[in-house]
Parts: sequence; C-alpha cells; structure tokens
Amino acid sequence: MPAILFDMDGVLYVGDRPIDGAVETLAWCRRQAIPFRFVTNTTSRPRTALVDKLESMGIEARADEIITPPVAARQWLSRHVDGPVGLFVPEATRAEFADCIPASPHDQRVAAIVLGDLGEGWDFATYNRAFRWLKQNPDAPLVALGLTRFWEAEDGPRLDVGPFVRGLEYAIGREAIVLGKPSAAFFQRAVEQLGVPAEQTLMIGDDIVGDIGGAQGAGLRALLVRTGKFRPTDLDGDISADGVIGSIADLPTWWEHKSPP
Repeated sequence: MPAILFDMDGVLYVGDRPIDGAVETLAWCRRQAIPFRFVTNTTSRPRTALVDKLESMGIEARADEIITPPVAARQWLSRHVDGPVGLFVPEATRAEFADCIPASPHDQRVAAIVLGDLGEGWDFATYNRAFRWLKQNPDAPLVALGLTRFWEAEDGPRLDVGPFVRGLEYAIGREAIVLGKPSAAFFQRAVEQLGVPAEQTLMIGDDIVGDIGGAQGAGLRALLVRTGKFRPTDLDGDISADGVIGSIADLPTWWEHKSPP
C-alpha cells in the first residue's frame, strides 16, 4: 500500500492558521488506513509542541508520527560524539537534546556544533561563537538541522537555517552533516519508520528544493502544493514534481486518479 509523508508548515498550516482542507484530508488518510508521517525541518519547538499545534487545529497527531531534525541529530550524536556540544537551537528545542552535554560559551573545546533555526536569536556574537568553535576544533562536525532556505510566516518570508549553515561552511572550508531535509538520509529514516519502499511513498510539500528535490533524490515520488512558499517560478526550474495540486484539500481527488496502485 502506498504511504505519504506530509510537510507541515506551508502544507497543513501557515503560522497558526490551518490551510483549508487540511483537517479533512488528514482525517481522510486515517479512514483510508494510508500510512503516513509528518516530516518537518522545524527546529523552533519540540515534537510535543507540534502535536499540540496540530491538535489545536483539529488534526489528530502523535509525537511518534512526527519526524524532525533534532530527533535525528540526537540519535546521530549519541553514536558518533563524545563530549560537549555547542547547541545553537531555540530554548524550547533543547529538551530534544537532554542526553547531550551542552557546551558553555566559555568552553574552548567542543565535540560538535548543532545548528538550528534561531530566528531572531541570531546576532553577530552568537554566529561568530559557532564559527570560532569550529575553527578551534577542526575535528568537530557541524551538524545542520536541515538546509531550508526560508519559510513563509504570516507576515512574509523569513530566513531559515540553510543560509546560516552555508555561511559557516564557506568560512571553515568544510561541509556540514545535514540531518534534515533535503538530505536523503532524513527521507530514508522516514521511509524506514513507515515500513514501505521509497518508490511507494509520496512526499507532499511546498518547497521545490527541500521537499520535492530532496524526496526525489531519495527515491520517493513528490507532489507540490501551491500553498506556503510555493511560487509559480518553481515550475520553471530544474526540479520537476511528479504532480502539482492547488492545496492539500485536493489530495484525495489526486490520489484516486493519479496515485500508484
């Protein structure tokens, strides 16, 4: 049976407002017994808060149905890193890293740097501290919680973690380990949870690069919605979605006529 991965911000909601049809479409998925997971690069809040947000909109959800970069990063760090970790994540997200030893701003040695979306918490001193730690500890990996370029807030587009990751990569001359979209490993982990082959899994997103290109690179099919950060120019680039719908409300009809058996 085919399965679905849903991006959240821009697909199910924008800000605190659900997108029309999101509640009904998720209820349809459960009635049809279609396996699905929520996949998001959101690093500003833990999964429990995301569950609360979805349920406040009328969307049933469990924490174990939501796959986020902080969870993937914590698992990776537990296997590969021994020592203090420089955490550049919002305060609410630190709960996901409870098993890590957090580095203090005065530490000289760190075993890894984790970079998430600090939003307005970024300033020069904070960003430069991440840079200095990476320069002083050349063996410490830069762990990126995704490479999302921007997200669509209710008041307009806002920078996400991707540009900050790319800036540090350029400054230190080495690449980050990406544990969020668009990395293939992130999608593969989601597919493993579903227990369905990648080629039978459909990713639904509004980001032509992070959602559509990333999913296709991992062997999934990908459906683009014309909501959230979608722009008409997304249809003219090098990445071509397997389908385009107006919004999540159109999924049941598309599924009936276009989905694989």
